[in-house]
Amino acid sequence: MYFFLRMFGAFFAMHLLTTAPLHALTLENNYPSYAYVFHEFDVDESYRYDDEFLAFIEGHEKQLKVFYAQSLQRGKEILPEMQGLLAGDGVSDLFIYLSMVESGFSLDAVSPKKAVGLWQFMPATARHYDLTVCNSYDERCDMQSATLAAIAYLNKLHQQFGKWYLAAMAYNCGEGCVERAIQKAGTDELSILADDDLRYVPQETRAYIKKILLVAMIGENQTFDVAEVQNDGMNQTQGDKVIQVEVQNGTSLGQLAKRLKMQEETLLALNKEIKNGLVSKDQTITIPIEKVYAFYLRQEKPDERPVAPTIHKSHMITHPIHLGETLESIAKQYDADKDEIKASNHLKDAYLTVGDLLVIPVTQATFERVSQ
Repeated sequence: MYFFLRMFGAFFAMHLLTTAPLHALTLENNYPSYAYVFHEFDVDESYRYDDEFLAFIEGHEKQLKVFYAQSLQRGKEILPEMQGLLAGDGVSDLFIYLSMVESGFSLDAVSPKKAVGLWQFMPATARHYDLTVCNSYDERCDMQSATLAAIAYLNKLHQQFGKWYLAAMAYNCGEGCVERAIQKAGTDELSILADDDLRYVPQETRAYIKKILLVAMIGENQTFDVAEVQNDGMNQTQGDKVIQVEVQNGTSLGQLAKRLKMQEETLLALNKEIKNGLVSKDQTITIPIEKVYAFYLRQEKPDERPVAPTIHKSHMITHPIHLGETLESIAKQYDADKDEIKASNHLKDAYLTVGDLLVIPVTQATFERVSQ
């Protein structure tokens, strides 16, 4: 009997070791936004316990948080319009993180395989979705055109595979690759397809889908340790956990907190200099760095945005701003309307910055002339 009890105890201990989580990290505590991210990508809740995924987070979250912040800074001018295009065509706005992973929000990013732009289209795929690719003009570098093409492609992939995470994986390695993987695995479960030992899809694709999910959780994370906020000098004690952003006169911190999906008390505690929670002039405020992406996407409600003039032009091109150029001179160069240029680029005034890219609405005739 004693021997049996010893053997049973050893077996029970071994069972605990093999069934207990191998990682101290839990998504519920570290990334409470995981549930929303999983839902948007059709990932099963059980994936939060996947040891490989948790190990990937532990090994990559530090560098991806830096990558996330750098990408936001690079793409902050184009993010609101990109998000609007995604939401308007049936694709979750979280797929903007796919573009982040692909290009870091660099309009003219070029991969070693010659994929180009925000969505890293290869020439053949770009042409299939009616993007112009030639020596004098590459529409893969045009934010609006490339995003619309990516939406069409992602919708097509989702219709084919039925789940958004499969669409994302096919976007990376191709439709045939994912089809063969599902057939060989006998399932489309993410934990099986992304398993590093089973290797049903390439290593790049296994890391790719995990990276998208992690960056999305970083961006959508709603947690912020208010206990660390000090009554005096709170902004300084937070270090890199907070960031300064510009807001307009009349901004309500309560409404802004709702758009950022955070507690109003937290936002008020970070901005005690603002009385009654209402900004009385154009100024900077402090928000958690985890919310900076949501800030640029959601700082304005759609019904609060100024009504833009109707854009009658059928095509879009991009124009890098050079020294001495004005809205009037650029509009004249392309037979365009300066008010339409302002509306397309969300410009509040006629001030231009050398080196920035403008999206120019043009007629088909002008588009063909510039593309020659």
